Amino acid sequence: MAAPPASADAAPSPLPSTGPSDGTRRPAEQSETACEDRSNAGSLDRLLPPVGTGRSPRKRTTSQCKSEPPLLRTSKRTIYTAGRPPWYNEHGTQSKEAFAIGLGGGSASGKTTVARMIIEALDVPWVVLLSMDSFYKVLTQQQQEQAAHNNYNFDHPDAFDFDLIISTLKKLKQGRSVQVPIYDFTTHSRKKDWKTLYGANVIIFEGIMAFADKTLLELLDMKIFVDTDSDIRLVRRLRRDISERGRDIEGVIKQYNKFVKPAFDQYIQPTMRLADIVVPRGSGNTVAIDLIVQHVHSQLEERELSVRAALASAHQCHPLPQTLSVLKSTPQVRGMHTIIRDKETSRDEFIFYSKRLMRLLIEHALSFLPFQDCTVQTPQGQDYTGKCYTGKQITGVSILRAGETMEPALRAVCKDVRIGTILIQTNQLTGEPELHYLRLPKDISDDHVILMDCTVSTGAAAMMAVRVLLDHDVPEDKIFLLSLLMAEMGVHSVAYAFPRVRIITTAVDKRVNDLFRIIPGIGNFGDRYFGTDAVPEGSDEEELSSVG
Repeated sequence: MAAPPASADAAPSPLPSTGPSDGTRRPAEQSETACEDRSNAGSLDRLLPPVGTGRSPRKRTTSQCKSEPPLLRTSKRTIYTAGRPPWYNEHGTQSKEAFAIGLGGGSASGKTTVARMIIEALDVPWVVLLSMDSFYKVLTQQQQEQAAHNNYNFDHPDAFDFDLIISTLKKLKQGRSVQVPIYDFTTHSRKKDWKTLYGANVIIFEGIMAFADKTLLELLDMKIFVDTDSDIRLVRRLRRDISERGRDIEGVIKQYNKFVKPAFDQYIQPTMRLADIVVPRGSGNTVAIDLIVQHVHSQLEERELSVRAALASAHQCHPLPQTLSVLKSTPQVRGMHTIIRDKETSRDEFIFYSKRLMRLLIEHALSFLPFQDCTVQTPQGQDYTGKCYTGKQITGVSILRAGETMEPALRAVCKDVRIGTILIQTNQLTGEPELHYLRLPKDISDDHVILMDCTVSTGAAAMMAVRVLLDHDVPEDKIFLLSLLMAEMGVHSVAYAFPRVRIITTAVDKRVNDLFRIIPGIGNFGDRYFGTDAVPEGSDEEELSSVG
């Protein structure tokens, strides 16, 4: 950010409730670290860049997140921290940029509260709130014993795993999923389970040492320092550590005087000079919050992208790609298509013949998996030379909701197949697909993945699903996109962006109308299959078939 540091002041105002609806909450302001007392070791100069070094804002990419908490309820809207809009263009490459905000300040200064106020005021649907408290280093047994007696310095830059912090933020910028440790402040250790995060329109990174590393500073578009009176911070820390962490008052005061206060004076307060905006009194300063929100909004406006419109105008009049395989149009297949396309077909018949087509489609798709020659012995004691699947495992991933109708057919022909789900919905205001939820099996990167959706028109939802799989390190040539019906536009969009993804369908229709509906098409598959009401005029059959 090019704006000079500024200090904004205003009268306090109450904080709106932004608590999560699922009962989880982010940890309160914490200032533990995982190193010994090194208050005299090293200097601030080795950590911080020279004052006044100019730098242009570095570009960010967005990503989906499945964070903690998964969503926030505000007075205006639901803020999803478990999803993301398109973060790629019609070429399948990065395009949309996330805006990274760094929030620094002393322990219990109110950084998390300020972050939530920014989220409330921004009124944007996709936000990641990442806490530096998750990145304390792992303690040895000896260090654990010292920490239990409040004799361990938890407030030194060396306490944090900056390498992990930097790599995590870089991956979020690249649109890749990341694993973030969950720290247990009662045991001074990382929990066994880590949480998965994706990026978003806005990434807010908060922590006491948020500005204490040169490389980390370069990843931040905006730096905010929360300046709160030391007496207030001490009172908050006493209340938090005693009530939430079961510690006694003597131990808290001992740790504060020995480690927390010296660390603030030596390492934290000097970083105020690096901030673009200083927020006196923390959450009580609404003027500062307004300045921050205005600047972020201006940045987000420059990052607007209409993926589906770009897809609709791209790759026209091109021959169908070699990665496309269409089920042979036998009289039986064409007859089933005639039945399910007929608007007069009853729901029972629609389901029955759709399932038949799905089974044929799955069987056809399996023929593209890698096989090698193998010899077995028959019950008659004779050798038989056949074929064996050479992959590790097959995983099916359905794009909810229509894609899940293909799961029974996959399970019927693939024994012990693993199933994952991705929920992609259309934003009714923008018409753009948005990723709201995903659940994928562990180690999916080693599998051949069958990605299932019943109809693909523009390919926007399918491209988003493929990008999610790539973010989870699934090789592109191990992804098989299966659909009962596709439009040529969707085929071209997916094939152009991901030329090694195998596309398999039972039929390809020529056109997509102005509402992005396949022509002649099949109607809204999800509504016809599940018997739900027709979708509103102007909605896309492809993405709205994902609405559960």
